[in-house]
Amino acid sequence: MQFHQEDLAFIPLGGTGEIGLNLNVYRCDGKLLAVDCGLGFGGAEQPEAEVMVPDPAWLADRKDKLLGLVITHAHEDHIGAVAPLWPQLRCPIYCSPFTASVLRRKLGEAGLLGQVKLVTIPLGGRFELGPFALQFIRVTHSVPEPQSIAIRTRHGTVLHTGDWKLDPDPLVGEPADEEAFAALGREGVLAMVCDSTNALVEGHSGSEAEVRRNMTALIRQLKGRVAVTCFATNIARIESIALAAQAAGRQVALFGRSLRNAEASARECGYLQQVQPFLHEDDADDVPDDQLLIVCTGSQGEPRSAMAKIAADTHPRISLGEGDTVIFSSRMIPGNERAILRMQDELARGGCKVMTADDHMVHVSGHPARDELKKLYSLVKPRFAVPVHGEWRHLQEHAALAREMGSTPVLVEDGDVLRLASHGSNEAPDVVEGVPTGQLVLDGDRLLPLEGGVLGARRRMLFNGVVVASLAVDRQGRVLGTPQVSAPGLFDMADAEPGQIADELARVVGDLPPALKQEDDLLRDAARTALRKALGRRLRKRPSVEIHLLRV
Repeated sequence: MQFHQEDLAFIPLGGTGEIGLNLNVYRCDGKLLAVDCGLGFGGAEQPEAEVMVPDPAWLADRKDKLLGLVITHAHEDHIGAVAPLWPQLRCPIYCSPFTASVLRRKLGEAGLLGQVKLVTIPLGGRFELGPFALQFIRVTHSVPEPQSIAIRTRHGTVLHTGDWKLDPDPLVGEPADEEAFAALGREGVLAMVCDSTNALVEGHSGSEAEVRRNMTALIRQLKGRVAVTCFATNIARIESIALAAQAAGRQVALFGRSLRNAEASARECGYLQQVQPFLHEDDADDVPDDQLLIVCTGSQGEPRSAMAKIAADTHPRISLGEGDTVIFSSRMIPGNERAILRMQDELARGGCKVMTADDHMVHVSGHPARDELKKLYSLVKPRFAVPVHGEWRHLQEHAALAREMGSTPVLVEDGDVLRLASHGSNEAPDVVEGVPTGQLVLDGDRLLPLEGGVLGARRRMLFNGVVVASLAVDRQGRVLGTPQVSAPGLFDMADAEPGQIADELARVVGDLPPALKQEDDLLRDAARTALRKALGRRLRKRPSVEIHLLRV
């Protein structure tokens, strides 16, 4: 199929699969517009990679055509990769006031705030970037100020929904602007790129107002200390928890840096006005048990979170035990189940009563169930539907729903270039080419390819272990003393095998030809081979092997 530069295309570089590395690109007449830039977590399937971000190489190679990055909302899977990836993109960023506040803190921590052009767009605002005329449309989600984006071009209009739901009473912010969606539908929409997370869920996602009512009744009846864990940016939920605590005569303390940052951004933007100032962590232990409620990070079992430390009884400022209650006011993100259940079990073993959304009305989803999807399709009436943000089964179910609602669905995967419209052509949308995509691992301040040598070695070490031998030789290659062999995770310190392997290594090196022992690289390679063979006979494994050679 012939490729046209004068076209309108959608290119997901991350976000169509189960890991939420949202990075989407629209191309119009040769210019590029990026939407969202998020991170995800490796989970049990990739234990060597704690935090992952989309590989922006294809987009970075074309940054001279990149007009800007537009952020739909302030969740980590849509905003978390901005700071680590921006140095490769170096484009202006456009977002709502709350999102801008959250992003400023992230950019400041990365030392980038003075370099980035960060443009705050008012809610429902309009702006133009080259061939793209953009309009924010207010939606509801589990974070303040989520926005869908209407992208108008000379080829047609695309609605990029971002994450959304239709909550009639969101508590923080206003309900979704259904009239704006209806007006867009009357104007005519070529395609809708839409959230598929809950495409399998019948009915409606539920309202934050219902959670507030139930949380208030629940907390009023509890004794002892109460801890609630939820997503840091769910400001409506935090407000509900705080108001429920105040109604029960409890003071509220925040535990976790991300919560304190989210609170600061919320108050900066005029939210949480009904809520009294939160206690500092240092002051929480001085409050009587029946008068304390803590809100903490760690709802997904993150190992360094406040809740993980509390569950392990290693938190330096607070402890929970017999007679206390822990409420998980969140859903389990796929891949985190094992870590969350382990943490809940630790809390229960310590005497805490654990409450979750499975047995109490303490959480509603931030994503649309099927009734809400149908409502949006009836308002927008897109000719074509592009399901994103979900596993393949979610995308397929969304596609079937879109077809039922009169739209023609098109399924894409990361890297597909979906041509939505082309100048002078009446062809239906189709994938016309593919671009390279991938995942990078955020390792401290480094970005490492997931399939690269460093992560590959780390993966092998996780399953096969690592062995390091230190070997001193003289100028003729004679072994001095006894080599030292270290194999943590393979042998105990008291085991005899490391000493036996060291003796065998010394004998093998001693028997090598004199000429080979004169060259450091040759001697190191020979010693490595000998060590591998000695380990293989004893372990029947292939650990990573390293030789430290010292010539004296």
